[in-house]
Amino acid sequence: MTGDFTEAGEPFALFDAWMDEAKASEPNDPNAMALSTVDAEGMPNVRMVLLKGKDERGFVFYTNTESRKGEELLASGKAAALFHWKSLRRQIRIRGPVERVTDEEADAYFQSRPRDSRIGAWASQQSRPLESRFALEKAVAAQALRFGVGQIPRPPHWTGFRIMPTSMEFWKDGAFRLHDRVVFRRGDGSADWTRLRLYP
Repeated sequence: MTGDFTEAGEPFALFDAWMDEAKASEPNDPNAMALSTVDAEGMPNVRMVLLKGKDERGFVFYTNTESRKGEELLASGKAAALFHWKSLRRQIRIRGPVERVTDEEADAYFQSRPRDSRIGAWASQQSRPLESRFALEKAVAAQALRFGVGQIPRPPHWTGFRIMPTSMEFWKDGAFRLHDRVVFRRGDGSADWTRLRLYP
């Protein structure tokens, strides 16, 4: 277990340490995060996605830009995410603006996916009404036939987004509900973090 995380000077190294411990203890998908977006009416939407990259700029995940979350990300340019590791009794909240990853980043990750997942990205009209399971299976078969054994390029509507955090809050369970909470904040484009301990 990480020691007194409340004294950490910046959040990215602390995130890495907690993620490493989660990979050793979580039985499934330690990189799963709840992603929150807001629609045009101001109503929130949340769903689970997988973190697929992290660098000094932020946290990367991939999606169909024609899906509900894709449209909301493009419209608002903002998102929030939550990592919850039940086995460690910890969570991390992240908030900030989002940007699209470069075409080179998206292409590289798309080609790293299993072949059937690449075919599925072409076949699925994500978030739109589906008349039957058979219709989806038929669309998958059609795309598999289309590409055969050749290269499968990335669909133009499929890419990644990077959350560039302006706020990261670390939470650790404590006895009698006296949890530890520390939030790191910075302005847009700023490299300097401030740290604040919060009441549980």
